[in-house]
Amino acid sequence: MSRMILSIRFLSCLLVAGVTLPLSAHEMRPAYLEISEISPETYEITWKVPARGGNQRLSMFVRFDAETEVISDLVGGFLDGAYVERWRVKRPEGLSGTSVYIDGLAKTFTDVLVRVSLADTETQTVLVIPEKPHFVIAEVPTAWAVAQTYTRLGAEHILEGIDHLLFVLALLILVSGFRRLITTVTAFTIAHSLTLAGATLGFIHVPGPPVEAVIALSIVFVAFEIIRRRQGKAGITERSPWIVAFTFGLLHGFGFAGALNEVGLPQSAIPVALLFFNVGVEFGQLLFIAAVILLIALTQWINRRIEIPRPSWAWRIPPYAIGGLAMFWLIERVAAF
Repeated sequence: MSRMILSIRFLSCLLVAGVTLPLSAHEMRPAYLEISEISPETYEITWKVPARGGNQRLSMFVRFDAETEVISDLVGGFLDGAYVERWRVKRPEGLSGTSVYIDGLAKTFTDVLVRVSLADTETQTVLVIPEKPHFVIAEVPTAWAVAQTYTRLGAEHILEGIDHLLFVLALLILVSGFRRLITTVTAFTIAHSLTLAGATLGFIHVPGPPVEAVIALSIVFVAFEIIRRRQGKAGITERSPWIVAFTFGLLHGFGFAGALNEVGLPQSAIPVALLFFNVGVEFGQLLFIAAVILLIALTQWINRRIEIPRPSWAWRIPPYAIGGLAMFWLIERVAAF
């Protein structure tokens, strides 16, 4: 079976995921916990849980140890697709070195992003996962803990970013030859690494909504290039794919930076956090490419044993599906300006 037929099937899986994503989006969004020391041994807690259907929250709750006392009424309500609640706690000798549990997390598919601001230490950022629904408030955040957290955040962002994956998929369809593919992916990586670092560190500022719209436009462009190649008209992506990958990679880097800015960087380990967030993005991207290549090999192996007929118009499905979905995103994002 040809590479194009494989891409059709793989794209179908992505489109099914894209259609069903809104139904499970609340499960996919991380919860957020912020612990801030406002006076000695006293802390303000902000707990944000994804909501379902606008008036139902996920059943997840924060639990401290037995020596931690709640000293204020809990105030909560639904806000922007989430349930947010705040309260204050007090603990003799402070919270440093104590464990915090997220009850109910193990029964979900989401993560919890935690930010801890203590008076005598730098801000800590921790990612709590369902497989390990608790964490320890460290007296001094370690570089290894920061690296683990931001690597996972980067990988999750790229693997949940359907628009970024569709752009990579379109390049895989368009670029032929292993060497050209490596050059193209490398150019994309270098470009988005540059703008990710520049935007996150504050050297470059570009408004988020226009960037997201142009990212959608970049996908439309590459989808159109696939059609032009099929018609015998070699476009710039066919002739110099690395130039297109680098140019649009700069824009995609701004998109990655927007996600990272929402999380924030620990002031004591900015280089480590930035580096490993990018490592996570690259790991997720390579994992996606490896899955596509593996699926190619699998379908070719099957085709050698079972010849499956295909219609002459089948080649149109990937570019029109990719371009159509990207055009929908483009209109939606421009309308939201």
